[in-house]
Amino acid sequence: MVSIDTIVDEAAGAEAGALVLLPSSSRDSEDFDDVAGMFAAEGFRVLRPQPRGMGGSTGPMRDLTLHDYARDVAEVIRRLGDGDAIVLGHAFGQWIGRCVAADHPHLVRGVVLAAAAAKSVDPMLRENLSRCVDTSLPDSERLAALRHAFFAPGHDPSVWLSNWHPGASVSQRAASAATPQSDWWGAGAAPVLDIIAEHDPWRPIATRTAILDELGASRVTVTVIPDASHALIPEQPRAVVLAVTAWVRTLTTENHDA
Repeated sequence: MVSIDTIVDEAAGAEAGALVLLPSSSRDSEDFDDVAGMFAAEGFRVLRPQPRGMGGSTGPMRDLTLHDYARDVAEVIRRLGDGDAIVLGHAFGQWIGRCVAADHPHLVRGVVLAAAAAKSVDPMLRENLSRCVDTSLPDSERLAALRHAFFAPGHDPSVWLSNWHPGASVSQRAASAATPQSDWWGAGAAPVLDIIAEHDPWRPIATRTAILDELGASRVTVTVIPDASHALIPEQPRAVVLAVTAWVRTLTTENHDA
């Protein structure tokens, strides 16, 4: 039995439609507390499904693939998003977002990749991610890992000392390893907004056009957010909201013109 706890934020009208926010690896949807209100003020009905094992979300945690996590999100879109949504995934969340678009294309109007990593990354980054998740380590060690893997110089990494879920992390890592990258990498045929953080070590400068080059300019729009790293959302929340809102309006215009 799967039950997905979903936080809903919306202002009157919600004329921009449903926007699903999916958090980074091992983290919950409360990461989006600030931007959810900003998106709601822009006219979105914001849906924040908590990943399995976080908040009130329950379900099997073993022998999963990313397709299972994508199915959870698809059901939220059906029930709370009127069967049509923009899906924004942050870091690991955009893997699931792309998988939703590939597996359930009729539910996804567009996909936002917020701080998407390159196809291959420095192994030290994953080691630092493991230190961030390990809440038994001293805060000083975890803060050093957060600075290296997630936060740009001058930004306070202590805002991410909490909201880590080690148990769910094990499940997510196993699901990722069990899912061929080719299953989700292309995000089906959906339009894609690739939001890149200027100082993101998971996305070196040489890889910034990789997704655009692979999927094509007819599908992919690239935006670089200055003064941010892989955490992105807590570092530059307003810039992310403005970039997503402007892009979604182009989709609406294109659909109307068509």
